[in-house]
Amino acid sequence: MSFVARHGLWSDEQQEAAKRLRRIVEEKNLETIRLSFPDQHGILRGKTLVASEALASLEGGCSITTTMLAKDTSHRTVFPVFTAGGGFGMKEMEGAADVLMVPDPTTFRVLPWSPTAGWLLCDIHFADGRPIPFATRQIYKSVLDRLGQRGYDFVAGLEVEFHIFKLDDARMAPEDAGQPGQPPSVSLLSHGYQYLTEQRYDQMEPALDIVRRDILALGLPLRSVEVEFGPSQCEFTFQPKTGLAPADNMVLFRSAVKQIARRHGYHATFMCRPKLPNAFASGWHLHQSLVSRAGGENAFMAKEMTKEMAEEGGEPLSAFGKSYLAGLLAHARASTVFTTPTINGYKRYRSYSLAPDRAIWGRDNRGVMIRVLGSAGDSATRLENRIGEPAANPYLYMASQILSGLDGVDRKLDPGSSADTPYETKAEWLPKSLREAVSALNDDTFFRKALGEQFVDYYIHIKNAEIDRFQAEVSDWEQREYFEMF
Repeated sequence: MSFVARHGLWSDEQQEAAKRLRRIVEEKNLETIRLSFPDQHGILRGKTLVASEALASLEGGCSITTTMLAKDTSHRTVFPVFTAGGGFGMKEMEGAADVLMVPDPTTFRVLPWSPTAGWLLCDIHFADGRPIPFATRQIYKSVLDRLGQRGYDFVAGLEVEFHIFKLDDARMAPEDAGQPGQPPSVSLLSHGYQYLTEQRYDQMEPALDIVRRDILALGLPLRSVEVEFGPSQCEFTFQPKTGLAPADNMVLFRSAVKQIARRHGYHATFMCRPKLPNAFASGWHLHQSLVSRAGGENAFMAKEMTKEMAEEGGEPLSAFGKSYLAGLLAHARASTVFTTPTINGYKRYRSYSLAPDRAIWGRDNRGVMIRVLGSAGDSATRLENRIGEPAANPYLYMASQILSGLDGVDRKLDPGSSADTPYETKAEWLPKSLREAVSALNDDTFFRKALGEQFVDYYIHIKNAEIDRFQAEVSDWEQREYFEMF
């Protein structure tokens, strides 16, 4: 029996998808297939196999080293992998041992920018079939399973801001290499500051069209392409999808955009706030709702409206939705390390901007953390969490939302009143740094129980390694501030 069959890893849907995959590989004469899994940062890692080998390993899995799970954002291994337990406290993780990538056939695509290459998203397992406890796609799947046991599905729509620049110098001289290497030199595609104007869109359209066509060819549910306020900044929005799909789509979208742009002489970045003159921070707004598996009803939708409610504009959420919202607010500080996992991302939380600085909600207000959209009888009722940065791991971002919201439901929490003046409302402040966010997660008993001590300690270790490297660097600010004065 194959590894997949022995451990019952594929559903009937995946079995059928595997048959279609084999036909497509033959019909299109594909030469290679990329097997990838999303790591702890939401970055795709994996191997490229010639098509015949990829098909042969489809049900047997493909080996990959466990050190892929031990990397920080500089791709340094930050766990002592050659000690007992490999720094993870697990025999299976020591010595840079191998685990297996098992493809999910339902994710198969042919890459438009590399038409002889196929792509498969994988889950990773130990040799005995157990899922790796640090694999974030599997963590998200387990959270979705818990949600399904309650009779609900998670629905998410994505609004993703990012920058596309003209690539002037890729900085590929040997001396530019490093860990990390020197970033590329770029120039603008537009001067910005003319939000949603056709003129600015037309300036960026040659690059945006290239990306748009390939994103649609991948089968991603793109809705709109927009120019944002900042220079060379844009936003892509996606139709709401259920379950795993929105997280998988986000991982593929980010990777695809960077690859497509680079092949055409551009540099795309999902870094929140690039260190470039006049650059504006980018966010990732997550629209979310829960729907009943039994009848498909939106669990956040308010069903009744009294005369008094109508006079006040209507009740925006059901009692269930209000408690879910309250859970997001209650766990906002501890979950920020999942929604905003980089040091750079905290430079976006600024007062009197289009980003939040405290844990509050409001009706159709873009200054709050959670913007509530909907009214009684509106099946599109949803919560737009504006806290995230576009570099976030989507599996952890979405898992943290579901877990937080359900805790609010279980405890029947009250979100309080709508904050109509978001930067004046008294409320709990969001963390002002990654260090503060990590500390909030470390001290949070809820996430330690919901995600497990093992994973929380693992993730904190990686984030602390990133912070420690940052703290060891002398910044431009320090040089200007102290070098001449003291």
